[in-house]
Amino acid sequence: MAELNPVLRQRILGIDPGSRITGFAIIDSDGQHSVWIASGCIRVGEQPWPDRLGTLFDRVAALVAEYQPQMLAVEQLIFARDPSAALKLGQARGAILCAGIKGGLPVQEYGPKAVKLAVVGNGNAEKSQVQQMVKILLALPKLPSEDEADALAIALCHAHSMRIPARQRVTASWRDWRP
Repeated sequence: MAELNPVLRQRILGIDPGSRITGFAIIDSDGQHSVWIASGCIRVGEQPWPDRLGTLFDRVAALVAEYQPQMLAVEQLIFARDPSAALKLGQARGAILCAGIKGGLPVQEYGPKAVKLAVVGNGNAEKSQVQQMVKILLALPKLPSEDEADALAIALCHAHSMRIPARQRVTASWRDWRP
C-alpha cells in the first residue's frame, strides 16, 4: 500500500449518477498516490420516481456521514438522445449534489472524456479499459462493476487533478476549457 502524505491527504467521494444504478467510490489520495477505501452501487429499485430520488439522497447522505469525505466529485450530465432519460438523470444528479452540499462538501464535476483521459490516457476509452485501469491503479482484488469502476475513475480523476494547477489542466474538449 502506498504511503500517503498526511498533510496533503484528501478523502474523495466519487459518484457516477444513474436513475436506477448509481456507482459510488471513496478513496484517500494525496495527489500522487490513491488508496481504495470503499465502493459499490446504490440500487433504487422499481419504487415511484420521487421515492427513488429520496432513496438516492438518503444513501449519499449516509455515505457522507459514515466516511466523512472532504470532496464530492461527480460526473457531468452528458447529452442524451432521450429527453425523458436526460431529465431523470439530471434529477438524480440534483439529489446527489444536494446530499453532498448538505453534508458540507465542495463539489467538482468532470465530463466523461476528462475522466477517461485522466485514468486511461484516452478520452475515448471503452468501459472495460476503465475497469482494468481502476483495478490496477487502486490494486483492487477483482474487477469492479461498470458503475463502480466509473465512480472510482471519477474519484481518481479528481485525485489526479489535485496535483495540477488549474491553469495547466488538460481539457477533454474545447467546451471544457476555462482560462
